[in-house]
Amino acid sequence: MKHKTEWFQDWFNTTYYHLLYDYRNEEEAEYFMSNLLKFLNLTASDTILDLPCGRGRHSLFLNAQGHRVVGADISENSIAHARHFENQSLRFMIHDMRDPLKEQYNAIFNLFTSFGYFENEETNAKVLKNFRQGLQKNGHVVIDFLNLAKVRAELVPNQELIKQGVEYKIKKRITEKFIIKDIEVTDGDNKYNFQEKVQALNLEKFERYSREAGLKIVKIFGDYSLNDFDPHISDRLILVMQ
Repeated sequence: MKHKTEWFQDWFNTTYYHLLYDYRNEEEAEYFMSNLLKFLNLTASDTILDLPCGRGRHSLFLNAQGHRVVGADISENSIAHARHFENQSLRFMIHDMRDPLKEQYNAIFNLFTSFGYFENEETNAKVLKNFRQGLQKNGHVVIDFLNLAKVRAELVPNQELIKQGVEYKIKKRITEKFIIKDIEVTDGDNKYNFQEKVQALNLEKFERYSREAGLKIVKIFGDYSLNDFDPHISDRLILVMQ
């Protein structure tokens, strides 16, 4: 299905996006995914869908743990990069999560705040319905999202930084419906403006979306150590659905 071009398609396809976020803690991410694999008790014969997968770093880690993995992302540039690392049990494909999945999986991972990118809430339930239809019997969907209450309490409205000679000026704000980050990039004589916009979602909204999609939330974690969720202090909102 053809969708209108969204902010994430432009931004995620740039080298500036990957440069800005190159600090992301891979050790922490791998620790989280290892804990998830143990909790879900996945076997080597199980297949995991990593959606969206970006350039495939986390798909590669999951595959290295002995699992069959499919990485999917809307960014053509990211998938072109990831495909250099394909093997018999790891493959990558271009896919928009708003579209139905053509295969079924034992687990679908939507990690590191990769949900709520869209303009309307109806799309959120549609995406979860696509996930449900893409699940094998007794499979799990894992959504790793930010904890809205903590983001509100700790918001830093302005930030400036330079990475490899590229200057970033970042302004953050929270509206009734969105967490918005305006990003001005200066690279030599060239200036570019990008925006990240994620829906301001809390647990109650995810509970509604999951019901509408025919999924049930079976566990809620609040951090990458898989401690219980506390809306006041937890770093993350991690939902396990069936």
